Amino acid sequence: MEFRKVEENLRHSFRALASDRPSGEVREIAGVSIASAGTPFQMFNAAFLASPVTGPEDLERRIATARVHFHVRDLGWSFWVCADLLPPKLQPRAERIFERNGLRMAVQLPGMCAERLLPPRRALPEIEVRRVADESTRLAFCDVGCVCFHVPLNWFREIFLCTPLWDSDFVGYVGYVNGEPVATAATVTAAGAIGVYNVATLPAHRRRGHGEAVMRHAVEKARQESGCERTILQATEHGLPLYLSMGYRTVTTVEVYAFE
Repeated sequence: MEFRKVEENLRHSFRALASDRPSGEVREIAGVSIASAGTPFQMFNAAFLASPVTGPEDLERRIATARVHFHVRDLGWSFWVCADLLPPKLQPRAERIFERNGLRMAVQLPGMCAERLLPPRRALPEIEVRRVADESTRLAFCDVGCVCFHVPLNWFREIFLCTPLWDSDFVGYVGYVNGEPVATAATVTAAGAIGVYNVATLPAHRRRGHGEAVMRHAVEKARQESGCERTILQATEHGLPLYLSMGYRTVTTVEVYAFE
């Protein structure tokens, strides 16, 4: 049941993004968890399965529940699905069911877990790491993130310039080289694990160890504060080789479906 750590921590991270915003909404509705920031970017207006699905009719019902919720609010939205919450026979059919309901597959992400990080395979560069705690670091976090995740800057700022967010369970860091922000990482400690999010390095600084250095710094700070060793994350194709080298292994798949 290791996938539960991935799924529960991911949901908690979205609740942190949504809960302190005037337009945010966190709800539990008939087997669906809603964590909506109320923004123009549908990925931050998220629905999740709150419990295992029993069959295709149950999945259809939960998709309809989420669709009604966001339709009356006139919001684009997304459904984040941990595949292990679906019965094995339903998993190959899930994409067709979502498509029939107007949601397209946006991305599939390996959900990964490590009980303890392995030592770096190489000497990591010296890098100044600052916790996100003021306007300067919030802006830097947004500047790096919008480039790396291909999200319009104003959309990214709408989420991450929100001051109350940084007083919640969402903890961010920015790495600087010669005074310039080049990499980010964030952590959310929940469900018995440190969730690692927003790991990003500007293209010109990749393959130098800057992203790994900031990520390890973030994880170590969370470990010191929580006493938790286990970490989880959702890997992009670009980051997968690094995470495997750090001791992560895939325990589930997170499928993201988008409705615009």
